[in-house]
Amino acid sequence: MAIQAPATRPANPRFSSGPCTKIPGFSLDMLNDAPLGRSHRAAIGKAKLKEAIETTREILGVPADYRIGIVPASDTGAVEMALWSLLGERKATMCAWESFGAGWVTDVVKQLKIDAEVKTAEYGEIVDFSTVDFNTDVVFTWNGTTSGVRVPNGDAIPADREGLTICDATSAAFAMELPWDKLDVTTFSWQKVLGGEGGHGVLILSPRAVERLENYTPAWPLPKIFRMTKGGKLIEGIFVGETINTPSMLCVEDYLVSLNWAKSVGGLKGLIERATANAKTVWDFCDAKPWIANLAKDPATASTTSVCVKFTDDRIKDGAAFAKAVAKRLEKEGAGLDLGAYRDAPAGLRIWCGSTVEQADVAALMPWIEYAFEAEIAAQA
Repeated sequence: MAIQAPATRPANPRFSSGPCTKIPGFSLDMLNDAPLGRSHRAAIGKAKLKEAIETTREILGVPADYRIGIVPASDTGAVEMALWSLLGERKATMCAWESFGAGWVTDVVKQLKIDAEVKTAEYGEIVDFSTVDFNTDVVFTWNGTTSGVRVPNGDAIPADREGLTICDATSAAFAMELPWDKLDVTTFSWQKVLGGEGGHGVLILSPRAVERLENYTPAWPLPKIFRMTKGGKLIEGIFVGETINTPSMLCVEDYLVSLNWAKSVGGLKGLIERATANAKTVWDFCDAKPWIANLAKDPATASTTSVCVKFTDDRIKDGAAFAKAVAKRLEKEGAGLDLGAYRDAPAGLRIWCGSTVEQADVAALMPWIEYAFEAEIAAQA
């Protein structure tokens, strides 16, 4: 008997984990106010960049004495600016439980050759923060984009820590609560939760991080795009819109449009509620089906943005090939695009449930995943 395909497809089948789907109702006409062909150092360019910084502060609730800068090379650029500029003053602790965290370990241990303790966890788990020495400089991802797990809160980070906390929050910012008093350096790219265009990163520094920058000089040379101080003082212009290198004013305009949309859905609270509802739709589906499961082992650490799932049916002969075939079938049917697990992660699907995704589309995707699963089981029989 032929397997019946669902009658309804998601209105928007885009579930990529980055670049992520645009805000609902997006059109290029929304970017008509972009100052194209103008210098980013002209008054209009500086005003747009400053507006982006201050609106970011407003929505995320970033403290007034924290600096926010727009920097080159997406979240990767922002993280590496922090690692190369701040580390080396004391021992570091590297916490990694997914691909990007492992990349920061490579930066610190193999490239900078800093004395560091490396703590790792398997995909679907996170490092036990109660075992971390926060008198060292601690580097970690808040949300494991490739492993579907997140830090549930900042309770384990002491207020009287001596080291800095450097947090890659790229798939968490705008979808999860971030405890600013526990984070000294926070980075993200707006191509994630707000669905902005790629290529730009955001770097947020606490007063403690600024103090380190002004009182510590790394032993290694710093490329120009990493330099945040001059003459022992922070280059304040970076944090009011005078970017280190030329930004795309089209991308900045796109970010501003996304930020204004975020306000329209209730700001951070509304964004968190949207992502949580999306993720719960997937979680409930997994709980109801015996052949699929959340990769996150502890519900308390399950991501609400990059929800990773695995197939658990005993009839599956080759897990990696099966998962790829399911993802390919979903794409061919126009039901779900870019759903394959990250190349270094366990075989399965990765469903982006961030705030720009509509819950109705996630709900419409679930029957299609079941259809693709059943079709592939039949195909391999």
